[in-house]
Amino acid sequence: MNTNNRALIATAAVVAWSWAVPAVADDTVYNNSFRLGSETVFYHTKADDLSGPYVPAGVNINPKDLETLYIAYVRHIWSGFEAELAIGYPPLAKVEGKGPATLGSVPYNGEVISTARWISPTLFLEYKFLSESSLFQPYIGVGVNYTTFYDRTSTAQGNAASGGPTKLSLTSSVGPAYTAGLSFNFSSRWHLYASYSIARVDTDLRADTAGVIRTTHIRFGPQALVVSGGYSF
Repeated sequence: MNTNNRALIATAAVVAWSWAVPAVADDTVYNNSFRLGSETVFYHTKADDLSGPYVPAGVNINPKDLETLYIAYVRHIWSGFEAELAIGYPPLAKVEGKGPATLGSVPYNGEVISTARWISPTLFLEYKFLSESSLFQPYIGVGVNYTTFYDRTSTAQGNAASGGPTKLSLTSSVGPAYTAGLSFNFSSRWHLYASYSIARVDTDLRADTAGVIRTTHIRFGPQALVVSGGYSF
């Protein structure tokens, strides 16, 4: 069993236990909360050069950074500890060509060659450093990210660069994730949050152009800046 799977099992076990135990009886500590806000994703991508028939050296890709809606459910476990299930609204990610200015006579570098949507839930176990009555509460967390891709589309520019209509596939990924943040507590129910998270996402891309297969391995290091509001109940 690899390290990512052990981390997934351990984190899931702790969170499952937290949902199963009775809620903490405390007039000032609410055991559930929802958060809603804005998430800016910076990809920090490293990808192998595309390989396959008729592919010149140096052909690569560059996903563009994006913004999406952040949604999370948080469960109070015990004093100082919370479990957060974070998921953003599936954004439309655009991928630009990187490398040669043209492939044949087709512009490539900097052109949007494909798009895709992804669902990327992340489960965090978080620790808050100060008491529940503190106006500000810094926190850190560790967890597991799962990412899967859908609506994978090669654009007209991508089809032209590939030599015809192209079908794309991307494998799903499980990897570690980390977060650090700060909450501002207007009251025991209403909160404002700012956090910065990083994760590891690995996927294999396969492009099929009328039976001509090109592949690459992509290592995303997505970093997310989140600003959100929360309500506890």
